[in-house]
Amino acid sequence: QVQLVESGGGLVQAGASLRLSCAASGRTFYMYAMGWFRQAPGKEREFVAAISWTGGSTHYADSVKGRCTISRVNAKNTLYLQMNSLQPEDTAVYYCAAHRSVVVVIALNDYDYWGQGTQVTVSS
Repeated sequence: QVQLVESGGGLVQAGASLRLSCAASGRTFYMYAMGWFRQAPGKEREFVAAISWTGGSTHYADSVKGRCTISRVNAKNTLYLQMNSLQPEDTAVYYCAAHRSVVVVIALNDYDYWGQGTQVTVSS
């Protein structure tokens, strides 16, 4: 099993940047494909970005492509999401998730472990 704890959210103005972090417990973090999802008020949780277990493969939602970068440091059991040029429509609770896989995983329902989320609010 793996436990996930997100951090780095906050209130920022449009155009600003944030870096979210996701700290994972356990010694098998490197065996997990990881992803970031977000959920805005009144909306379903949606895919943002995903990364393979080595970090060699990544995938992004069209809505964040070119503005966000997902990365991981397996030696630190940590996943990151660098978000630039934030817009009010990026306002949501952001969750990291883990799935035991060597390849990139995109489907929400494939993920087994979830963090508690971190709030990102972008003001106009």
